Amino acid sequence: MRPPLAAPVSRRRFLGLSAAASLTLPVLARAATAAAPVAPKHPPIGLELYSVRTELMRNLPDTLRAVAKMGYEVVEFYAPYMNWTFPFAKGVRTLIDDLGLKCWSTHNPATSLIAEDARAKAIELNQILGSRHIVAASPPREAKDLEGWKRTCAAFAAASETLKPHGLAAGYHNHATEWKPIDGPKHIMALMAEMTPPEFGLQLDVGTALEAGVDPVAWIKANPGRIRSVHVKDWAPGTKAEEKAYRVLIGEGVAPWKAIMAAAESVGGVEFYLLEQEGARFPELETAQRCLENWKRLRGA
Repeated sequence: MRPPLAAPVSRRRFLGLSAAASLTLPVLARAATAAAPVAPKHPPIGLELYSVRTELMRNLPDTLRAVAKMGYEVVEFYAPYMNWTFPFAKGVRTLIDDLGLKCWSTHNPATSLIAEDARAKAIELNQILGSRHIVAASPPREAKDLEGWKRTCAAFAAASETLKPHGLAAGYHNHATEWKPIDGPKHIMALMAEMTPPEFGLQLDVGTALEAGVDPVAWIKANPGRIRSVHVKDWAPGTKAEEKAYRVLIGEGVAPWKAIMAAAESVGGVEFYLLEQEGARFPELETAQRCLENWKRLRGA
């Protein structure tokens, strides 16, 4: 996924539309309680809502209704959710409960883990939503060299300890950049795995790993129990103009999905999958529907 604030619709517009949408959302007076995810035989399939970002910003309630109607079971809100008020978040929680959706993770700027004020708000918002994972979707600005990344990993490790009493786990979502060597042959993700505790999640973005030439199955097997969620994004050699790269739908690229599922479920500790599409030849909601249908075929459902 791109850095979380790089969406084509401005944050100001998101806030305005979300505020308007809140008029249609029921506000839950009681405190929302988070239900711990149960690992079924086949982990549930969800949607990273960045995939439908334009629709979400236009009309959040109707977009969530459409996603639930398609058959998605889980949703992952991304960075602009951090600007919600707590009453608005309670309204969102009521809506997703009514729709039978779960929010088990959120995508965040790194400050949501390492800046005290932002972390405090992220904790409360995630508890309201029923989330169990606060995932950093981009690195802090200082993570530019080995020392900067070491400080970042140490901060993530400290955040992991801080979140524990709140029933939350910290995590990081990889991009292609984090597979570049940073310490001799060791790449950034290997450094992060080494410097963070076992409960720190390594959310695997399959598409960016493939772009970087990384074997996602080998990575999962090298980090047992730490791949608690997987971003189901495909990739194919070529350009966006050719409708390749990340514009292919799930199952149209080179990802070995059956092997990834087998490794994630037998070794990785995956709790849920999240389809993610950065853009495609179809409108956002149609893309989400087509990707879900492709996933079910791959899954054998």
